Amino acid sequence: MGSGRWSTDVYTAADNYRRATGASAFAYSDSGARQAHPALDPKGVTQRESRDNDEHPFSTPIAVLFDVTGSMGGVPRVLQTKLPQLLGLLTRKSYATDPHILFGAVGDASCDRVPLQIGQFESDNRMDDDLARIVLEGGGGGQMMESYELAMYFMARHTALDSYEKRGRRGYLFLIGDEMPYAKLKPREVEKFLGERAERMSTEAIVAELTRTFDVYYLLPTAAGHGGNRDVLKRWRELLGQNVLELDDLDAVCETIALTVGLGEGTIDLDAGLDDLVEAGSAHRRTVGKALAPLQRGGVVRRSALPVGDAPSGNERL
Repeated sequence: MGSGRWSTDVYTAADNYRRATGASAFAYSDSGARQAHPALDPKGVTQRESRDNDEHPFSTPIAVLFDVTGSMGGVPRVLQTKLPQLLGLLTRKSYATDPHILFGAVGDASCDRVPLQIGQFESDNRMDDDLARIVLEGGGGGQMMESYELAMYFMARHTALDSYEKRGRRGYLFLIGDEMPYAKLKPREVEKFLGERAERMSTEAIVAELTRTFDVYYLLPTAAGHGGNRDVLKRWRELLGQNVLELDDLDAVCETIALTVGLGEGTIDLDAGLDDLVEAGSAHRRTVGKALAPLQRGGVVRRSALPVGDAPSGNERL
């Protein structure tokens, strides 16, 4: 997947139509859906692919998976309304070459009907379609854990990235939530929701496998139900180190993602990126600057190797 080009005009026309008719941007969920949309159901999926093509010869895969339980149910609505800004920063500001964006959602496999939803890597307005198909279940088990380990297992075992296979360049994976993963992957949940057999694995082992192909970030909105919880922060920092970012304002999530990618690609520094936000009319310069301060202090470490001459100048990852 990953063909076609994003059109703000198409997005705006669809948004205007919804406003005029009173239709919801999340019509599938709001219709009372209690199962994953076929386009986002991970069961039986072999791979979600980010492939180079004539339009996008140097693809940059960016996956965004968010918790849709409890207080986190507003995340997809924020993403949907700010998609043009996210795509604008990534493309018009050249933060990333040929971005392919995948959206997905995470719940609790121990009790939710729809604990995992995974879209396709898209470069055009089909990414908006995938957001519209997400079931905002709003469940969760109340134990300060969600099935992030199941989501990370899927992304480690069921994605294929030309950026990595051809150029040794890892993709980006952003997890957005306010709870911890379970300690281990449960084979019965893998069989039930993915339709395959799996060994019992620790979450640490899954993260180790996942980070071979993705740079993984966890965004924790501080105003969410468990935002700022020390146990949640401690657990994710054990797994991801400095790549755990606290976000004071959920409305800044798209800007934070875009600048994190720009920093990782080496196409901007933090000050330049924050200036770009002001130029784009964003009110979140301070919020994003605070969230990304750990990356600025620690340095954005890129473990990807890129042979000279394999990508456009200015996008080398060191």
